Amino acid sequence: MEYPITYQKYEEGLARGEFLGLQCKSCGSIMFPPMAVCCECSGSELKPVPLSGKGRVRTFTVVRVAPEGKTPPYIVAMVELDEGPYVIGNLVNLDPDQATMDLMGKEVHLGTRLVGGDMYSIGDVHALTFSFVEQH
Repeated sequence: MEYPITYQKYEEGLARGEFLGLQCKSCGSIMFPPMAVCCECSGSELKPVPLSGKGRVRTFTVVRVAPEGKTPPYIVAMVELDEGPYVIGNLVNLDPDQATMDLMGKEVHLGTRLVGGDMYSIGDVHALTFSFVEQH
């Protein structure tokens, strides 16, 4: 099986600030991050598509007891991108002690930050982050 977007290509895109997803040619569903088969219909004919990176917070949690190598507290959010996929990442630029239910539905923009590898990982990777969209 040939992958339309390899992990390396996905990571390279993140490094450039590009968010590459896949669209199923059978049902039209969009997936992010890219995967081998469609989440909706299990189709394997997928084509790369650029994503806007914009979406809305659907749920979140404040992590106060973190895994080894991470410094709490921090916010993990699940965001529904405008194109449809749900994505998990860190909500940045907000004091975790200020996180309230008012975050639900807020507009955010996807970003990345480089996270150093540890003994359990494959090395440095780009972790997904979310920042609030400026209101004009």
